[in-house]
Formats: sequence, C-alpha cells, structure tokens
Amino acid sequence: MLRAALIGFASSGKTTLFQLMTSARETARAAHGKGEAIIGISKVPDARLDRLTAMYNPKKRVPATVEFSDLAAPGGTGGAQALVDVVAYKNADALVHVLRAFHDPAIPHAAGSVDPARDAQAMEDELILADLGVAERRLERIERDLKKSRTPELERERDVITICKTALEEGRPLRALDLEGDDLKRLRGYQFLSAKPLLIVINLDERQLSDAGGGEAATRIDRAADAAGLTSFLSRAGTAAVAVCAKIELEIAQLDASDAAAFLADLGLAESGLDRVIRASYDLLGYISFFTVGEDECRAWSIPRATPAQLAASEIHSDIARGFIRAEVVSYDHLIARGTMAACRDHGEVRLEGKEYTVLDGDNINFRYAT
Repeated sequence: MLRAALIGFASSGKTTLFQLMTSARETARAAHGKGEAIIGISKVPDARLDRLTAMYNPKKRVPATVEFSDLAAPGGTGGAQALVDVVAYKNADALVHVLRAFHDPAIPHAAGSVDPARDAQAMEDELILADLGVAERRLERIERDLKKSRTPELERERDVITICKTALEEGRPLRALDLEGDDLKRLRGYQFLSAKPLLIVINLDERQLSDAGGGEAATRIDRAADAAGLTSFLSRAGTAAVAVCAKIELEIAQLDASDAAAFLADLGLAESGLDRVIRASYDLLGYISFFTVGEDECRAWSIPRATPAQLAASEIHSDIARGFIRAEVVSYDHLIARGTMAACRDHGEVRLEGKEYTVLDGDNINFRYAT
C-alpha cells in the first residue's frame, strides 16, 4: 500500500484535504509519545478494475488503497521537528504538502499574507533542519562506535551521513542527492523527511480553480504553479504538484455521482480532487497496479514500477512468494479484447513468466506456487 503523510502550516486547508481524501479513519499509535497521527484510507479509482468487475461479476471487488496520515503539528518554526519521531511520517513513502493559495479574509494567514512560494520554501527549510538534527546525532554515535571498533560498513555509513549532513547544511533536501545501490539503502534506513518525494497540493479558491481550469491536466497545474510563484520550486528533483480547491471539492464529494460529475464539468475538471491527488502520488512515486481476477474476487494491487514477479506476489501473501513457481500473465488490453482467459490462451496471449519477470501496469496475474 502506498503511504502518504500530509504536512502544512496552519490555515492551509490540510484538515479539509484529509477529510476529502479519506472515508475511513482510525487513530494510529503514537511513536515515543511525541505525536498521534490520524490514518485514513482512500480507494484508488481505476476504470480498468471496474471493467474487469463487470466482466467477471465477482462476489467481491477490492480496489487498491492509499494510506493518508495527518498530524495536528504546530505551525511555524519547529513544525517539521514534531514529525521526526511519528511512525506514520517516518514510514511514509511520500510527503504531501498542502500549500495555501486561496484568499479568504475570514481565515487569516499566520504570516499575515498569502504567499505559496514563501510557505513552500519555509516548510522545505523545516524539513531540512529536522533532518540535520538526525544526521548530526547519528554521526556523533558513529564516531563513538568507530573508536571502539572500526569496520568498513561503519566507515561507509559515516561517509554517507557526512554527505547528507553537508547537503543539509547547504540547504539542499536529501531527495536531491544522487545516491545509488547500498548507499541509497543506507539512506532509506534513516527515514529522513527531506529524502521523501514531495507532492505539493496547491489549495486554490473557486475563482483560482476556474482560472486554472480547462485544457490538459498538466497545463492546468502549470498555470496554477505559475500564478503561485512555484515554477522554480517544482523544477527540483522528486517534486510534483497538483491543484485543487479542497473546500469546493469536499462539498462536491457529498453529492451523488451525477450531480458531482456535473459540478466538476462546470469547473472544467474531468475528475475529482481525490482522483487527481492519488494519480499525482502514483506518478511521483512510480507506482503501478496489477490485477488478480476471478469469480470470487477482482482486486487491484499497488507496487512500485519495475517490481519483479516474486516480490509482487509477496503483496498478496508471503507464502505465495516463498513457494513461487510461475506467474501466469495476460495484459489488461488482451483480456478485455478477447473477453475470457480461455480466448487469450487460444490466441497465445497468456504467458508463463519466472520470478525475475518485471510486472507491467495492467497485468492480470495468476501466481502458481508450491504449498
């Protein structure tokens, strides 16, 4: 499951967006007693799963899900520091920064004025400072350990953390570093906040949303980012954006499907804010979906792009991955075109793949495994 954690300053609309994104909520455990995150689960919209469900008429339809976390962290300086020891934020695959661009005299901005570019950089600076503290503490411990026993692994770890510390002192987020292989694995072990991919949600008012509406989605985002002064910020590595009006979209979410579609059409939008944020999160992280289908259940599974078949099988159950024999694979397009797996077999479109096969977006897979 993809996990995303929301961040944002006071009066940014972060709580409103969380309500929009989630339908089920449960209280998460606090990490070290320093914070309590609220966890919400969003179903990933996928027209392909709808089509497969209509084809098989299964007893159960299970979409892929995204886990969103929200924490009532203090705004202003030190806000990001409160997230360092919160499990839901340490374990998040990406951070979602809800950035205020809307103007509302009834909701004063803590800084006295609405300036999305200023707030984006201020939050980035907080993430960097929080990570710098983690890096400095870890380096101190490594140096103590090296005095007791010098090992190549510990020395390399010191070198990697030193690289991170230097970047952070220069004001650069760790997502901008070009680390590879074992060094990248070492960095992931620290769960640095600024190393996580960053999705900027530009929270507009209705007028701004209308101004940005129309045309391709990328064009709308570019217009909203340009108006907010974020074009330069969004050119950084591991950073993407999506524009929503959380207040209006939350109202739309309360409507029935036909009324909601009409409302979105009036705003020049083809899909809801929920869909756009999830889609942008998938694109940012390079996630794809594969399917398992049958009369009992049609289900979508989310995995990172370039995942091998055996690792994809572990998403379903560790026993399937452990006893992996072969993956029986047919593409979504072939299955829809032929109408049945049997017809796909007759046309040679069902393949038997090994454990190293790279799963593709839209693959329908039946895993063969030994019990």
